[in-house]
Amino acid sequence: MSERWKYQIKTGGIWGVFMTVFNVLFDIKEIPFSVQVATPNFYIRAAAYVGVGIFVLGYFTWKSKVKQQNR
Repeated sequence: MSERWKYQIKTGGIWGVFMTVFNVLFDIKEIPFSVQVATPNFYIRAAAYVGVGIFVLGYFTWKSKVKQQNR
C-alpha cells in the first residue's frame, strides 16, 4: 500500500470516527445513545463520514502535505 493511501486512511478515518462521535453526542439530549446506535441511519452516516474523510479530506490534506514538502 502506498504512503498516500496509508496517510489518507489514517487522517480520514480519524476524522470520520470523530465526526460520528460528535454527532452522537450532539443528539444525545434528544435521542438516547442506545436508540441512535440501533438505527441503520447511524451506520449509514458513520460509513459516509469515514468515506468522505478518507477520499476527500485525506486526498486534499495529502496534496497539501506534498506541496509543503516540496517547498
